[in-house]
Amino acid sequence: MTTARKRILVAGGGWAGLAAAVEATRLGHAVTLLEMAPQLGGRARTVDVGGDSLDNGQHIAIGAYVETLRLMNLVGVRETDAFDRRPLELRDANGPGLRLASGSPAAAFALAVLRHPRWTRGDKAALLLTAFAWRRAGFRCDAACTVERLAARLPDSVRRDLVEPLCVAALNTRTNEASAAMFLRVLGDALFGGRGHADLLLPRRPLGALIPEPARLWLQARGADVRCRVRVEGLERVERGWRVHGSDIRDVDTVVLATSASEAARIVDPHAPAWAATARALPYEPIVTVYLRRSGARLPAPMLALRDGPNAPAQFVFDRGQLGGPDGLLAFVVSGASRWLEAGLEATLDATRRQAASALGTGPFFQTVQVIAERRATLKCVPGLLRPAASIAPGLMAAGDHVDGPYPSTLEGAVRSGFAAARGA
Repeated sequence: MTTARKRILVAGGGWAGLAAAVEATRLGHAVTLLEMAPQLGGRARTVDVGGDSLDNGQHIAIGAYVETLRLMNLVGVRETDAFDRRPLELRDANGPGLRLASGSPAAAFALAVLRHPRWTRGDKAALLLTAFAWRRAGFRCDAACTVERLAARLPDSVRRDLVEPLCVAALNTRTNEASAAMFLRVLGDALFGGRGHADLLLPRRPLGALIPEPARLWLQARGADVRCRVRVEGLERVERGWRVHGSDIRDVDTVVLATSASEAARIVDPHAPAWAATARALPYEPIVTVYLRRSGARLPAPMLALRDGPNAPAQFVFDRGQLGGPDGLLAFVVSGASRWLEAGLEATLDATRRQAASALGTGPFFQTVQVIAERRATLKCVPGLLRPAASIAPGLMAAGDHVDGPYPSTLEGAVRSGFAAARGA
């Protein structure tokens, strides 16, 4: 039995839209992809700044991102070329921290905890007892619980060195507001999932070279129509599908809206006002990335955890020189950055420069390269968050990291939703 060839429009050229377009093309459909921005990639793209190719934010992947890796493989990108894969290590400027070795995930986690150089025996025992209790419960908890409440009985050192950095990295939401249910889902899939799921995958290439550009070439080589600077102005229901307003594309069988939630809400409001209202009500959390350069600067590892606080914005710093970028270029990542955006980008930059000098012991002589703020970087992953469904109306699907699904706002969540939308078409 063969699938009837359909005309499919994908609106939005971020990672969800590209996944939907690639999968629909692979399944034999006639695909048109429209992106209203000048380039593909959405919120995970590469920008040119004074001759430097900088990502609009420092993204990482983990071994559990199996669908992201599958998409890359489909469009001809080899993991070994794209990523520096290494065991998860939460190292800071003071030295090694938690480091997972290869092997059985549960055994590797237990061994990493027991070998932690700065935790006491009591710290280690408390974490192991708690973590394996979470595992016995199937990594499920009360939907109203926050991560702060979930981890309340853990020692301060464990919350500071493990729970807080993992929470803000995975959910872009601080522990006092973050959903414990979603945190446990990510923890279970990563630390206790399949072999290698906890591995860090640090990009060796700019984001544009990981998915957006290879996907564009792959799609065009197979007859898909890929256009930038084209906005879908509206949709009209017709007998056998949808009429598209805003381009010379006329009638299609299926539309996949892989735009931002607000843009999707604008388009579908006449046809599905309840869906649009849910999409408009979504809360967001920003991420700020501060790029600093200092001649000769080199970190002990490509990624270090930092201690954030009232005067220290960043939770992580990446040495781009060790990841295929210019030597001496460091990317400081400020997740859960709403309070810093309220203070202003200049204040955030000044505080990050002071934090860099203090935490890295390199002195204040950093050149500012760029400060990039993604004001709607991810959903704010709070307990009970209501996300819009993937199916909007017959022949009308949604894709994106804002769509209801098992993962928070991550690249993997976006790619999975894109694949699902294409199959649902």
